[in-house]
Amino acid sequence: MSWKKFTLGELCSIEKGQVGITKAISGKYPLVVTSEERKSHNEFHFEGEAVIIPLVSSTGHGHKSLKRIHYQKGKFAVGNILCAVIPKDSNILNAEYLYRFLDLNREKELVSRMRGMANVSLPIKEIAKIEIPLPPLELQLSFINEYQELEASSNFISAELTHQLSLVKQLRQAFLRAAMQGKIVAQDPKDEPAHVLLEKIKAEKEKLIKEKKIKKQKPLTQIKEEEIPFEIPESWVWCRLGEFSEIKRGKGPKYSENGVFKMLNQKCVRWFNVEIEHSKAIDEMWFNDLSDDFKVIERDLLVNSTGDGTIGRSGIAGEDCKGFVFDSHVLRVRAYLGIEHDMLCSIINSEYGQGLIDSIKGATSTKQTELGVNNLSNFPIPLPPLLEQKRIVSKLDELMAYCDRLEESIQNSQKQNEALLQVVLKEAMEGKSKEGKGKKYELIMEIETKAAEKESEYKSK
Repeated sequence: MSWKKFTLGELCSIEKGQVGITKAISGKYPLVVTSEERKSHNEFHFEGEAVIIPLVSSTGHGHKSLKRIHYQKGKFAVGNILCAVIPKDSNILNAEYLYRFLDLNREKELVSRMRGMANVSLPIKEIAKIEIPLPPLELQLSFINEYQELEASSNFISAELTHQLSLVKQLRQAFLRAAMQGKIVAQDPKDEPAHVLLEKIKAEKEKLIKEKKIKKQKPLTQIKEEEIPFEIPESWVWCRLGEFSEIKRGKGPKYSENGVFKMLNQKCVRWFNVEIEHSKAIDEMWFNDLSDDFKVIERDLLVNSTGDGTIGRSGIAGEDCKGFVFDSHVLRVRAYLGIEHDMLCSIINSEYGQGLIDSIKGATSTKQTELGVNNLSNFPIPLPPLLEQKRIVSKLDELMAYCDRLEESIQNSQKQNEALLQVVLKEAMEGKSKEGKGKKYELIMEIETKAAEKESEYKSK
């Protein structure tokens, strides 16, 4: 089916917003801005229905992008870095239909028309050139109804997939919880008990102190009964993290735009791993003069010491991190005598470990909580025998890989859901076949069928 095309300049009036967003006076009228949420203003400048389009790039300097456009009706105001596209005759062009068309074709029709090398903007004269296929009004209204129906089904799928991801997250924590309680692998009576391992570590530390390789630490307090949240096997022992490891805070960096990218920061420390692509550039001479004690070796355990949403996040440094340094918002943990860093990382990233972090955050009245060396040293840790640690890490690797596969499958379904919605809507807007719609409903049926099966599978694990 082919419909005649018209430009927006022929069908609509296009007016720039009048309100400086930072100077808006709070009032009873919606103020459309670049963010998804509306602000308010004490005056309205438009009435009716309109599509609101930002005139500046969403990602700032030198990049072409538009995160969103808006549909607005009633009495409203518009920020001065946006424009209102208003159909001249609502019996010829429906504003919501126009919004759906432009939103579906945002990259092709809007982003591609942005101009400028540094301050990227979308000229109003370019918006006026956009051509839109114009079906009869009844078909426009039919498309809007179909869109709402498809959007509802898409939201159902999205909610179910989000629920599935939540179940996988719970499953990960269940595995970690079982591992910490000695329930994930069998105990072997031939394993050397953990208390013997602690005595060996104590002797090793005393030897290193005499050799002046490490400094003598202030003795840690014995763990109290009320600090023990669950029972552990007889061959295990509750102890402080600082009893069997050295914990060091990173160095305050000397940044340099022309330096070397060797500084690991909070963004580098992810859940369970460390990513060097987020590293920052530091002065090369300062880096070269820095003691090797501040340089990372493979398998170091790094823990974020501050940051909203990142404090306590821990990861294991890979081979690519060797020789990097870590900044003052990162703590490094090195355990003695081969204690498994992967196991310690799992404990800190578990609900139990993050609960300890939360207790520190709750005990401070400052805006920015800082996890200190002393805080981390005092963490109560359930320590298994060394050989059992290796079995636990091996089993956790297997179970986490299973969770990774589940997450990947769910995320692929999410992408398929989003892509199918776009295909179906474009087919409907262009008056084409409903092949995509059939696939959309097949995906709904597939999600509904598999949801119960997956939930049962999670519980069986």
